[in-house]
Amino acid sequence: MTERTEGGAVVRLDEGIRELGRLVGRWRVDGGAAGTVAFRPLDGGFFLVQDVDLEQHGQRVTGMEVIGREKPYGAEAPGDDITSRFYDSEGHTFDYVYELAGDTLTIWAGEKGSPAYYRGTFTADGDTLAGAWVYPGGGGYESTMTRIG
Repeated sequence: MTERTEGGAVVRLDEGIRELGRLVGRWRVDGGAAGTVAFRPLDGGFFLVQDVDLEQHGQRVTGMEVIGREKPYGAEAPGDDITSRFYDSEGHTFDYVYELAGDTLTIWAGEKGSPAYYRGTFTADGDTLAGAWVYPGGGGYESTMTRIG
């Protein structure tokens, strides 16, 4: 955890979320799903929110995702993994685990180590993230995000 002072109070920023801060901004998505996504931090430095507006297989997919460490009410400390839940306009929810190692981002579907995941690499300038979704049985698709704002 990193600490900063705001209005005389010490605020502890989650280091993993701080590292994922390189996602903050608006991105054009190309590949098996196309459209735009935007990431923004929530106050306090513990969560990111992703707003999604994509088209995949001729169907529009819109929704939002909250990304951070789970810390249930009464817990002494947050969990080890950075998890998320995506909520779409059709009423579906999807759970993920985010893992950033250097310039490589892995997004595990469901739980860490899942056979379904996204793995992509940031370019040196941080303005492109290129990789692919991998699904069990050989499915998946290429996906590239390019920063547009």
